[in-house]
Amino acid sequence: MQIITRQEPGKPLTVTIEYPEYTESVRGIIKRIESLDIRFSAFSDDRRMHIAMSDVYYLENVDRKVFLYTGDDVYRLDASMQEIGKITEDSDLVRISRTCIMNTSHLTEIKQLKNSRLEAMLDNGERLIVSRKYLRDIKRRF
Repeated sequence: MQIITRQEPGKPLTVTIEYPEYTESVRGIIKRIESLDIRFSAFSDDRRMHIAMSDVYYLENVDRKVFLYTGDDVYRLDASMQEIGKITEDSDLVRISRTCIMNTSHLTEIKQLKNSRLEAMLDNGERLIVSRKYLRDIKRRF
């Protein structure tokens, strides 16, 4: 693989991918690059905000409402966990339980717990539990 970069003042960020044949590897690279541009439309009190996926630490479903957690704030989303899962496929967001999706780019440590569960520590000090059902997904990422 060859990576070429050049600065083009006044032009938007453009990524060109040249490949000899379309493979799963190429598809994965394209999906990862596309995921960098994902933004969530979320609510904080009466304000609507656009949150970049890179700012998301985790998403949690509580009482049929989805909340998005950043380093400092909590926002409410008008989306289901399934919709979020489809949008963020092949991104750094990975489901760790029935009610929680974690951004692995903020993951700093994983610790083994009893009952084949894991504890995930994020760079803001937050601790999340990875349930047994989703262990394979998180291990595949690492």
